[in-house]
Amino acid sequence: MTDARKDIDQLIAKLAEQGYIASSAIATTLYIAQQLERPILIEGPPGVGKTELANATAAMLNKPMFRLQCYEGLDESKALYDWKYSKQLLYVQVLKEQLNEILDGADGLSNAVERLHNFDDIFYSERFLEPRPLLKALQSDNGAVLLIDEIDKADYEFESLLLEILADFKVTLPEIGTLAAVHKPLVILTSNNTRDLSDALKRRCLHLYIPFPEAKLESRIVQSRVPEVPDELRRQLVNFVHDVRKLDLKKQPAISETIDWARSLLLLHCDSLSRQLVDDTLNVLLKYEEDINMVGPELHSLIKRANSQL
Repeated sequence: MTDARKDIDQLIAKLAEQGYIASSAIATTLYIAQQLERPILIEGPPGVGKTELANATAAMLNKPMFRLQCYEGLDESKALYDWKYSKQLLYVQVLKEQLNEILDGADGLSNAVERLHNFDDIFYSERFLEPRPLLKALQSDNGAVLLIDEIDKADYEFESLLLEILADFKVTLPEIGTLAAVHKPLVILTSNNTRDLSDALKRRCLHLYIPFPEAKLESRIVQSRVPEVPDELRRQLVNFVHDVRKLDLKKQPAISETIDWARSLLLLHCDSLSRQLVDDTLNVLLKYEEDINMVGPELHSLIKRANSQL
């Protein structure tokens, strides 16, 4: 076994300690990203563990995680930096008494403005800077994990803002100048594929697609999160969920919803799936009434297959 393979296996084990069951492909991509200092763009349907991977990685590395939740209209004042306007105003009020000294002897308005101009930079310095998640990650003394969540919800204009950061891990602030990362953060971007991302952004990232897991892997995930669930019940509910995902639903049940359903069945002291029990708890697994109505007529066959599959 090569040293790299051993490191990847150790990575899988360390993520498991944080409650994240990673496939070999996920761990390999994470390992390469760490070694090459490259961002990871993780795509896949909602609820497959994209955000959770960032949380587990930060916990594993014992580094802070800064999360930027993307949305339409997101701009640099929310993502990168802003100014502490209230603090600036407070300082202006405190320094009012010194204005007479500054303006004493000024010859006309132009001269007074010129004198005040000499003090502009005081209020637009780092002491008045309000860093947002992107800048916080760059300024972290011991490195960090930067999660840019659901990048596909942001505008193309915001993607262009990311290009400088992801290329050189530095950013230029007009009032201050260029700020470079103290330690390059591990950057993880997630996308639910609601729109195409630019080629320029994709070129700067390693690509990882996380689909819904196979039944065996999802069973391990449920076991790690809800170990009290009996083996037979865990097998049945995972098989049931996988068959449900094959239907034409508005929203397929996520892994987190499989876990919630397992906890609900455990709370109800269930040891096997029954028609009545599934009918009463299907709203835990499915979030839309039309999906529940679609699954309803199929319950008998779904439960029968879930109980019989090995």
